[in-house]
Amino acid sequence: MKLKCVIVDDEPLAGEGLARHTEVVDYLELMAIVQNPVELDLLMESEKPDLIFLDIEMPFMNGMDFLNLKSSLPMVILTTAYPHYALEAFQFDVVDYLLKPITFNRFFKAVKKARGLYLLKNQTPTTETTQSEADYFFIKCEGKFEKILTDDILYIQSLQNYVIIYTTKGKFMTLMSLKSWEENLNSTQFIRVHKSYIVAINKVTRFEHSALQIEQQSIPISRANRDWVLEILLKNNPFQK
Repeated sequence: MKLKCVIVDDEPLAGEGLARHTEVVDYLELMAIVQNPVELDLLMESEKPDLIFLDIEMPFMNGMDFLNLKSSLPMVILTTAYPHYALEAFQFDVVDYLLKPITFNRFFKAVKKARGLYLLKNQTPTTETTQSEADYFFIKCEGKFEKILTDDILYIQSLQNYVIIYTTKGKFMTLMSLKSWEENLNSTQFIRVHKSYIVAINKVTRFEHSALQIEQQSIPISRANRDWVLEILLKNNPFQK
């Protein structure tokens, strides 16, 4: 699966920098670099990108005006040198807001978020899953190897170099990083809601802007992940407009 993306930026150096970032990420396919939203609108008459990297301050029409004008758009990551648009930007449900100069680490975090949203929106529950991720893991716990079924996982908590895996069968501590779990768990079933927590989406019983609940445990949602987490949790709610 590749995300087809377009870069919209009137500054050649900024556009080229983003293009180099896309080359490193194997699930991104750069379709084009255009210099303003007018060119983007014309391109979208014949092409269907999955993701747009949209600058804000541009000639003819700025990025915010374009978002306000278009009622239906693919996923958008805003790229700008100006922080003061952030609050307004997230009212348009953008995936992320990147401040220039954009480091690769920050870029990668944003596109991972976009990939997770794309997989969630395009999964087909009636089709038998063909995911490459394992349905279970063996972990070393107190000198023994324990089999952990992914369907049993409630949430995972990081404690420095260790993680605790909370499951429907009990909890297990092992010497692993939370990052390794994030990379190996299916991103349509698990999300990282905080630097110290990964949760099973279908085990969440209650949530608000700053925390969610699984069984009797309250788990914090970090400010950086909040918009993305809430969008995913509300995805299957038919009453959410």
